[in-house]
Amino acid sequence: MNVNRPYETAYAGMATFCRRPLVLDPAELTGVDVAILGAPIDEYVTYRPGARFGPRAIRQADYLGVMDQWWAMDVGLDPFDILNVVDHGDLAPIPGYPDESHVELRKMVTAVCAAGAVPIVLGGDHSIAHPDVGAVADHFSPSAVGLIHFDSHADDAWEDGYRNHGTPLRFLVDEGSVKGENIVQVGLRGYWPPQSDFEWARGQGFRWHLMDEIYERGIDDVITDVIEEMSGLEHVFLSVDIDVVDPGSAPGTGTPEPGGLLPRELLKTVRRLAKALPISGMEVVEVAPPYDSADVTALLANRCVLEALVGMSLRRTGREPVREPSNT
Repeated sequence: MNVNRPYETAYAGMATFCRRPLVLDPAELTGVDVAILGAPIDEYVTYRPGARFGPRAIRQADYLGVMDQWWAMDVGLDPFDILNVVDHGDLAPIPGYPDESHVELRKMVTAVCAAGAVPIVLGGDHSIAHPDVGAVADHFSPSAVGLIHFDSHADDAWEDGYRNHGTPLRFLVDEGSVKGENIVQVGLRGYWPPQSDFEWARGQGFRWHLMDEIYERGIDDVITDVIEEMSGLEHVFLSVDIDVVDPGSAPGTGTPEPGGLLPRELLKTVRRLAKALPISGMEVVEVAPPYDSADVTALLANRCVLEALVGMSLRRTGREPVREPSNT
């Protein structure tokens, strides 16, 4: 064995998402298709903290190390052959000053958009939707941006003007960044928020698909409706709160709600949406490693981003998925 031969593993060296090149200077993002960045902020949670450790865990949740190919066997392509994807590092949060951290995150996402890249943000708690969705909406204004929101909670609460991880959609709509009629929510369930918040959302034109509807109709039929509901929009932001998945499969989150999606349902759905719609931004939030078990939640979030990249690759090439045939 040649011990001098450099070899990187999944557990040694600096962690970037899927070992993508690290590009920290926004001036060097020219020609980049997708820039992945971390937002380690969780000071707006209302229950269990820990999502500040999410970006690092999502990057590290990979056993594959450095490979020559990332062949997606269910679709027949390597997304990194088609998309120029880099890791843009993390926002440098200002501990104890979450408002200021949000301002810096908005600047960071704005710079990614200005370079022509699609930002994919690793959270962090869901309050970051206000600055990162807002930055994408500002960049493409006056064109409208649609928001597909996977979550067990509606996150459109009114808290007397106070900001937390249950209020970002209220802020986005009230300030005019996203119109309520361009928001579709998937996977809502449980006992929060109260009826008054749904009445407000209904008045704004929100559409939603509760978990019971998904049980009854099946995820594929529901997502067909979601695609139709987003049709006509030139830009769509995909927001995935990992607690949309049942906590039996994704325990590492701050506000777990029983009865959610299965991991395979989420992964297939994200790929399908990224193929069918013009994704201009994405976030995966609320991964809280202190409550995770064997990194299963972080790994699911990692693969959620990968499936989005696969879907975006299919859309760019115009190809239909061609899975590896059964060897029978």
